[in-house]
Amino acid sequence: MILNLQRYQNFAIPLKFVHQHIVPLRRFLHNGPDTVEELLDRHVVKKEKSLDDDEEELLNRRRLTSTRREALSLYRDILRATRFFMWPDVRGVLWRDILRENARKEFEEARYEKDPEIITRLLIGGHDAVESALEKLAEKQRQQIAKERGGGD
Repeated sequence: MILNLQRYQNFAIPLKFVHQHIVPLRRFLHNGPDTVEELLDRHVVKKEKSLDDDEEELLNRRRLTSTRREALSLYRDILRATRFFMWPDVRGVLWRDILRENARKEFEEARYEKDPEIITRLLIGGHDAVESALEKLAEKQRQQIAKERGGGD
């Protein structure tokens, strides 16, 4: 046993080396975070905010109410535009009712959408669709009036 100790004595780390290099490392590790929150707080990159939380929340509310207002405005425009579609389809149901039902269904499907880009696309697409439908209706009515005037004279 004594021979084994003497053999490993040559490989032992001198005490001076331990105190200079290993002990400071141990102190460095000990000065680390005590909790997971501290660890995350030190190492997770935080989003820099130019505004305080109250101003950020106010801006989010304004954006929400703005898109909400636009969506309600679009829905009202659709309801107003469907007043002009008073003829029945093949089944005898007024186109006005079909268009209103489909609009309601599409609004309900998009009700919980949170992505501002998708919401904006939906709003723009809705406004374009209403405008296009009204333009086509007006064009057909002009053609019908021209046809009646031309045939009646």
